Amino acid sequence: MPQEIRARAQIVDEMLRLARSEPRMECCGLLAGVDGIITKIFPTKNALASPTAYEVAPQELFPLFRQMREEGLEHLGIYHSHPATENFPSPSDIELAGYPHQAYFIISPLPAAPNPVRAFFIRDGHVEELEIAILYV
Repeated sequence: MPQEIRARAQIVDEMLRLARSEPRMECCGLLAGVDGIITKIFPTKNALASPTAYEVAPQELFPLFRQMREEGLEHLGIYHSHPATENFPSPSDIELAGYPHQAYFIISPLPAAPNPVRAFFIRDGHVEELEIAILYV
């Protein structure tokens, strides 16, 4: 059985809404929460403004980590969208993955996507899909 990541339903819905609101560019951001449950989303600007890559600018990233600490939240994940391809980690997603203990959510805004929100651990070049437990609280 795959490992599980828990997230509130409204967070999963918001990631999908954000991906669909920018269908020609990868959206991205951070996810945080308490007790291993994702309870807050931090949308960020894609510094690359690209349909095939994303980067959160350091000048935006560091204040968000500070805000998480001040709010007593733990960094639990990163999300980005794949506007025109399958929402599975691309070779560059795998190569650039720098948070081996956080979940990487990849969102597909495509209407026909069979599973528009997927999550993965990416460690040392290996990808493991996570089961997303959606909490309705």
